[in-house]
Amino acid sequence: MTALIEAQGLTLHYGRKQALDDLAFTVQPGRVVGLLGHNGAGKTSLMKALVGLHAAEGRLQVLGRDPYRDRVALLDDLAYIPDVAILPRWAKVSQLVTLMAGLHPRFSAERARTLLRRTSVGLGDTVKNLSKGMVVQVHLALVAAIDAKLMILDEPTLGLDVLSRKAFYEMLIDEWCDGQRSVLISTHQVEEIETLLSDVLMLNEGKLVLSLSLEDIDRRFVALGHDPAVADTMAAAHPLLRYRVQGGNAALFDGAPPPEVAALGQRLRPSLVDLFVALTRRPEINPSQPQ
Repeated sequence: MTALIEAQGLTLHYGRKQALDDLAFTVQPGRVVGLLGHNGAGKTSLMKALVGLHAAEGRLQVLGRDPYRDRVALLDDLAYIPDVAILPRWAKVSQLVTLMAGLHPRFSAERARTLLRRTSVGLGDTVKNLSKGMVVQVHLALVAAIDAKLMILDEPTLGLDVLSRKAFYEMLIDEWCDGQRSVLISTHQVEEIETLLSDVLMLNEGKLVLSLSLEDIDRRFVALGHDPAVADTMAAAHPLLRYRVQGGNAALFDGAPPPEVAALGQRLRPSLVDLFVALTRRPEINPSQPQ
């Protein structure tokens, strides 16, 4: 299948500051990709490069186009929700549907109304009277009603309560992901979306430290729960991370540990949070030795 996103040697500078450093990855059709990284890791810079808001060095193709040169044409097939959902406060929801129908050639007003029926927002409601969670739901309904091939979401549920976040992701997966279209989601709520993801891109200080499917992550990384009495032996095997779990300690390895070490523990499934800490931690903030 033809990749929806292809990046090779992707580098981005703001003056002397390097925001992205030689990234290489692809996004295939039908994938739900989590973009993870600390604040300042380069997530938003990458998303802005993907939608043509910043020129970057290296090779970048999004839906077969150079996003910076062909941004207008690209946006016919790409949907983007930035980290702040901004809608005109004076407008009624019905007016926004009409406005979108006039602005975007691939927007379906009928589909937008269908999606809005999944929310508690009425067509006659005015934006200024909606909660933040409702505004985000309206924004998603409008964007998801565009017949696009790729959706890019930058912290789409930032500041929302847990119920609003759950409703957002349910609508996204149920109504937009169809096995052909792909979505790239930047988020700090790693635990909440882990079960939705098929792939992970992980950034640390502008560098891509992980680009893998969830299946390959489970095959590559090994976590062992172990008794504190064998902690020194585990440490001598140089795990990526040592951390606490209920009932004892755990060690996370990149690849299979030596058989004599594996025999001392019980294999656990490493969570994305554990892997994120292991690959992006700053030693002075997250020491590898459990405290």
